[in-house]
Amino acid sequence: MNGDPAQVVRHASIQEVYAVVSGAASQNPKEMSASTARLKELVAQPGTLDLLQQIAAQGTAPLHIRQLSIIQVKNVVSTHWRSRRSVLVPDEQRPTIRDRCLALLDEEDDVIGKSNEVIIAKIARSDFPHKWWATLESDILTPITHHLRQRISSPVSEPSTSRVLHKSLRAFNAILKELSHIKMMTSVKTLGQLITRVHAPLSELYVQLVQGLGPSVTVSNLGSRRVAEDLLFAHLLFKIVMKMAVWIWPKLRDPTISPMQPWFNEVFQYSAVQLRGLYETRIGILTNLRAAGTQLDPIALHSLNLLHKYVRTFGKFFRRVQHLDVARFVELPLCDDLILYYWEKVVQANSSAELIEDSETAVFPVRVLVPGMVLFKESLAQWSPARKAKTEHSLTLPQDFVETAVTFLVTRFMPLNPNDLEGWMATPEEWVNTEDKDDEQWQFEIRPCAERVLMTFANQYREFVIPLLVKAFTSVNERPPLGLQDVVQKEAVYCAIGRCAHRLRDSIDLSSWMEVAKGEAEHTSADYLIIKRRIVWLIGRWVSEDCYSPTDPRIWQILLHLLTAKGTGTEVVRLTAAAALQQCVDAGLFDLNVFLPFLAPAVTELLQLIEEVDTIETKNKLAACLNTIIDRSTAEITPSVSLITSAFPQLWLSARGESHFKITLLRMMTVLIAAIGEQSTPLATIVVPLLQECLSPAFATELETDALHLWITALRSAAVLGNQSGDPSLLDLFPKVISLLSDNWGVLGSTTDILEGYVLLDANTSYASQLFTLLQRPLMEASVNHTRPLLDALALLLQLAHPSTYSETLHSTGMFSLLITTIVEDKADVFILTRHVEIMARLAVSDSRVFLMYMSATAERLGKSETELWEGLLDQWRQRFDNVSEPRLRKLYAMGLASLVSTGRPEVLERLATEVFDLWTDVFAELKEVQRQKENDFGEETTILTAYWDQPAPSYFNGSEDTPEYDRRKKVYDTDPVRTILLSSYIAERLREAEVACGGTQVMQIQYLAKADPPVLQHLMREIFGA
Repeated sequence: MNGDPAQVVRHASIQEVYAVVSGAASQNPKEMSASTARLKELVAQPGTLDLLQQIAAQGTAPLHIRQLSIIQVKNVVSTHWRSRRSVLVPDEQRPTIRDRCLALLDEEDDVIGKSNEVIIAKIARSDFPHKWWATLESDILTPITHHLRQRISSPVSEPSTSRVLHKSLRAFNAILKELSHIKMMTSVKTLGQLITRVHAPLSELYVQLVQGLGPSVTVSNLGSRRVAEDLLFAHLLFKIVMKMAVWIWPKLRDPTISPMQPWFNEVFQYSAVQLRGLYETRIGILTNLRAAGTQLDPIALHSLNLLHKYVRTFGKFFRRVQHLDVARFVELPLCDDLILYYWEKVVQANSSAELIEDSETAVFPVRVLVPGMVLFKESLAQWSPARKAKTEHSLTLPQDFVETAVTFLVTRFMPLNPNDLEGWMATPEEWVNTEDKDDEQWQFEIRPCAERVLMTFANQYREFVIPLLVKAFTSVNERPPLGLQDVVQKEAVYCAIGRCAHRLRDSIDLSSWMEVAKGEAEHTSADYLIIKRRIVWLIGRWVSEDCYSPTDPRIWQILLHLLTAKGTGTEVVRLTAAAALQQCVDAGLFDLNVFLPFLAPAVTELLQLIEEVDTIETKNKLAACLNTIIDRSTAEITPSVSLITSAFPQLWLSARGESHFKITLLRMMTVLIAAIGEQSTPLATIVVPLLQECLSPAFATELETDALHLWITALRSAAVLGNQSGDPSLLDLFPKVISLLSDNWGVLGSTTDILEGYVLLDANTSYASQLFTLLQRPLMEASVNHTRPLLDALALLLQLAHPSTYSETLHSTGMFSLLITTIVEDKADVFILTRHVEIMARLAVSDSRVFLMYMSATAERLGKSETELWEGLLDQWRQRFDNVSEPRLRKLYAMGLASLVSTGRPEVLERLATEVFDLWTDVFAELKEVQRQKENDFGEETTILTAYWDQPAPSYFNGSEDTPEYDRRKKVYDTDPVRTILLSSYIAERLREAEVACGGTQVMQIQYLAKADPPVLQHLMREIFGA
């Protein structure tokens, strides 16, 4: 609020808010749209949050209006409550809102109740540790402890009491969840004090509740509402205790928290014991229900659901504690027993595959088994015999246990099951994409998790596991598989060999196995598709991890053979072969000469496969595979260019609105152009319209970055800008450079690289006028990091272009005025000033007479005297020289200053005996260069300069290595006058010109040289004239 009466915001009335909410909940689309927009406006006004909560609390209002109102409050309460300045929630309304939150704990509707709990938690976090918190603790905890004690002591409970207890438990759980994320030390300390106060009474109540619950959880009691409620309350109370325990676990080294170590140990130990009881109870109930085929009523199903969530929460608790500190985790009481119990259940579950499902009513739900497997996996490293920090209580698994576990994993959990095979045939692309995400899914699915457990066994118990896997690999390859079951088992062994490649590289002779793999790859049985897919996967793993060299031609024979497979069910094999092909081509040991005979067939098959598949995700992966092949093939891809470019337009059209696929296609064109270099010029007919589309407003947001990279690559690889045929050329895109410089500074770095590409290809093209005009604004307003490359591009243009192409426009556009003003005012960054003076030196070396005209015309334009500009320039020249470290540029400063001396300007000559001589002396002392005669390509004697100081700065080539632009940059560097002209000869000639300009040798001697220190003058004359 700014105090202006005209700016006072009108508060909405409850009637208006009610009407708008009612309209927003309307079934009439037009009314709903208008009311939703108005509701958004009202929510941003002070006082509306209070009105919405009032409506939500009105029991007589229609339920859908109450629900929408509370949801609106929930969505904005966090930001509105913290936003003190905006007074969106006036201070006088806050106590009422808090009280209303507590009143809604008796709300019957679950949507309103859950939203209210979130609101309470958000407000509590904002107010913590002051404001509401002083009373909220008792407001929430009093009904919890009171109603729990009532419930524990009496078998009878009122629905309203149960409802308040339920909502209060959820609210306190939500509060703890919010507060546990607080990082401010004061709040953390206060939260610790809170937990210190409440942990004991809440955990005692939890134990009492569980003790009464245990015997009542039976098949016959599942339909009891009392049992369902007790399960619900026990689960919620455990979540509260769990959050407190997890919060203190990493802080137990803190002296203020360490006294709670015994309590934490007790909670962990009790939880480990209770998990066993609940887990076994659940298994027994579901086993009996399955045997009897009993149909459950809704309450019984609800009880089973609660029991399932309860058991899962134990796993989350243990996993969280382990994740926070796995070394201390395994030292906790009963931890070893707990982990081995989880593993025991994994083994038990495998007695019948039908018992395992991703279902709340499964005997062994996936979401309970997998966390147990993860706990087991993460503990293996702590139980390793090689672990250095072992304690007297550390567990080491015996050899028979390890071997049994590994055998179990490979033979039971890792083989493909009927559901996997069904998905293979029904939706092959989706199946492959899911398999490719196993790095993300291993904590949620059994087969990927089993593979990770095996890998951990191989790492921690290698002396037991490696011989076992080698034996299994040898065994399955001694004879062909007989039937589908043997095939599936062999596939699992191949999977194990691929997963443990690093550990097995010295124990398995993969070269000998290649003959077996070739035979299996050529087998015609449909069952062998399973093995074929795993063969290419295994090859991809071993090669990509540098465990087997891709110089074996059999690798490419197998991959190409299976990439071209045809027939029912081959889609998965072909897609996996493509992925393996990409891995092998991208491997560190890749040898292009070995792969060359397979290059063209691989490109052909991949393009065909991209066309055949249905999903954009699969097309994208295959295109990325092709990109890798193009990139690693370099110029050898040339014979296949026409094949790729002819398919490209249809691929682009098939992408439609899928930007991620378009990005991959842009990268395809980028790597193709980079691979073939100067031969890419004809591809401008594709590149130009492609870039015009991608940089248009409709697509620029998503495609701009990759489009600009393509543009840079095309320029760096091009031989010429235009063409004589009238076809699209890179020159057609130059107006877009102007547009980007004018309107899009977010990509100024890339735009500058593009600009330099154009300058290097043809600096004399008539675009100087536009550039000089457009560069001025970013040079004045852009950040230093953006201004630096712009100045580099400008310096490059002025070095390469003939002065006749820019001399007039440099002045008329105001560019020279901007440069000299920046220098004289001396307000810019030091680096920027240094680059400005370098540009002035370049201009002076280019033509000193034109430079005089620039200075004269600019003085008149700015309304200043020429002397003022000259003095400011010369001051900066000397100061900035000290900021230059590159020898070439220091020499440029010396040559530029010599060129200014040649003009005879008194401002320059007055400094000749001091600053000018000092600068030249420094440069002569640093540089060593000589002229010598050399015979050129035509047999003629020519003079060349050998500069012993010469070494380009690492940034000079700007990432253009291995492109034609590198050669262009090198040529610019090699032909720079700074590198081709002997400094002493250059200064001598400029001094002679100065003598003429100032009135002759005598004037020069008396007025200027006589002021020099004789030893300095004598030394310089020897350097310059050799006498």
